[in-house]
Amino acid sequence: MYCVRKITEDLYWVGGSDRRLALFENIHPIPRGVSYNSYLLMDEKTVLFDTVDWSICRQFIENIKSVLKGKTLDYLVINHMEPDHAACIEEIILRYPDVKIICTKKASMLMHQFEFNVEGEVIEVKEGDNMSFGKHNLTFVAAPMVHWPEAMVTFDTTNGVLFSADAFGSFGSLDGQLFNDEVNFDRDWIDEARRYYTNIVGKYGPHVQNLLKKAGTLDIKIICPLHGPVWHSDLGYLLDKYDKWSRYEPEEKGVMIVYGTMYGNTEAAANDLATRLVEKGMKNVVMYDVSKTHVSYLISETFKYSNVVLASVTYNLKIYPPMLNYINDMKALNLQKRTFTLIENGSWAPQSGKLMRELLGEMKEMTILDNEISLNSSMKEDDVDLMDDIAESIIGSMK
Repeated sequence: MYCVRKITEDLYWVGGSDRRLALFENIHPIPRGVSYNSYLLMDEKTVLFDTVDWSICRQFIENIKSVLKGKTLDYLVINHMEPDHAACIEEIILRYPDVKIICTKKASMLMHQFEFNVEGEVIEVKEGDNMSFGKHNLTFVAAPMVHWPEAMVTFDTTNGVLFSADAFGSFGSLDGQLFNDEVNFDRDWIDEARRYYTNIVGKYGPHVQNLLKKAGTLDIKIICPLHGPVWHSDLGYLLDKYDKWSRYEPEEKGVMIVYGTMYGNTEAAANDLATRLVEKGMKNVVMYDVSKTHVSYLISETFKYSNVVLASVTYNLKIYPPMLNYINDMKALNLQKRTFTLIENGSWAPQSGKLMRELLGEMKEMTILDNEISLNSSMKEDDVDLMDDIAESIIGSMK
């Protein structure tokens, strides 16, 4: 049975949701599933925008049939060649053998790398090219490294729809609610949208900034991403988030405390600091056990908050392995412009503080506060004044 939604005149959503998949890209937990969005334009010529992951291909084909109502499919626009959006290209060709595929030159190359049989079917386009399909006119905009090098976005100058590829997407299945104003986005979706952006696209902030500049020259009325809700209102909210994230500016002044603990002593010190911060008036404090929290959630929260406390036990004279993994992910995703405080612990040779400082020093525009503490096995009465100084230093850094 088909399941489609009308976006605006002539345009339909024909995608679907996967609630069975546990890990996106076999890395990131998606307890709420994920949607794979595809869109079908019904003009004098019919145009399909992207396909879907193979897992929902049957639903996808039924959706297309229901909208076409016996018409042929004339064109398939591929904005992004990642398999969660391009897996069904050959299935479309088999069912609609006269279809022409519109994509960038690099996307065409990737189709051959994936061994898709598209010989003679591809129309290669570049930045600024235009095509008309009747009353609808499309212009193609290069979006390299958002987040693959072949990516583009497509803008319908007739109705103001931006087909935004992997930009402006989110984890989470669409439970009948397709549009941003059909959900409470700030309550139910913003964390998953941030986690999606920061872990999938976050490394490429300058490229996202380039795309935002191009988007600023377009009269966009609707944003149709490849994952998550379609935006047809309050576009400024979403664009502001992307602007902050891609400039690596924190969303909020607040303190994120991430601790790595083996037997609870480092956690106890982290708890003590959190309590002192709150008592001094800093209410926006969150805590995470680095061993129990998937790193994708830690990265998302690190993009959110202005200040980060890393409290790590020393392990084999090194940084505690889950903490090291988290810091390496920060570096890999190009995180910048945060203020860090370091707490180390060790029973005979505390080393983690020095090593964390070295790693953070290799990143861009990171501030590491001088107030730090080295614990011997556990926090003692002699450490109380130092911990109080740390709390004061963190609050002072926000002013």
